[in-house]
Order: sequence, then C-alpha cells, then structure tokens
Amino acid sequence: MKGIITVVLKQDILDPQGRAVMNSLQGLGYDEVQGVRIGKSIEIELNGISPDEADARLRKMCESILVNPVIEDYHLEIIED
Repeated sequence: MKGIITVVLKQDILDPQGRAVMNSLQGLGYDEVQGVRIGKSIEIELNGISPDEADARLRKMCESILVNPVIEDYHLEIIED
C-alpha cells in the first residue's frame, strides 16, 4: 500500500514560486492562467497495516514532521496495491 501526501501553502500565504511560474506561463502566451500554487508530493510505502491504520499513521506523520500546519495544508491519498 502507498500513501501519497500532497502539501501546498495555505491560500492566504504568499507563494512567490507560484507567482514566478504564473508570470512565465503568461509571458509564453498562456493568458488563461490566472493562478499557480507550487507544492510537494511525498510518497510513502507501507506494509502490514489496514487502510484505516495507514490513514491514521500517515496523518500522524504529517502532523509531527511532514507538514508545517502554520503555513501548509495537505491532502492524503491511500493507494492499495
């Protein structure tokens, strides 16, 4: 089983990297682009636990080390092999 955690800055936190990418895309003629948020994806492989246990364990990992809850939000997806 695999957990995929997507971490992004909260909406009210400025994202200068996202702004730079948006400006570049618009400069290349992609005028429809009105916003870009840059984040990170973390994949964690898990063995020997149920999907419910995996969800709980991954959330604890996020809260303890993987995500800064002051400035970041996360989305968790569990994929069973």
